[in-house]
Amino acid sequence: MEYKKIYIKEEFIRLDSALKLAGYVSTGGHAKVVIQGGEVLVNGEVCLMRTKKLKKGDRAEFDGLGLEIAYGS
Repeated sequence: MEYKKIYIKEEFIRLDSALKLAGYVSTGGHAKVVIQGGEVLVNGEVCLMRTKKLKKGDRAEFDGLGLEIAYGS
């Protein structure tokens, strides 16, 4: 799977925000539904916490799409 890089300037980004930033969900409400529905993997494991803090190197997967957190702009 190819992972889309999500660049952040802060120490972390919340999982729901990362999914929105990547364009994988359209709204925060949509992110909440898919995360709490067990449809999102973080570093290979199902994550049910939409406030999960993703840091550099963390990966998330949803609906056959992947994202990876990186520092930068």
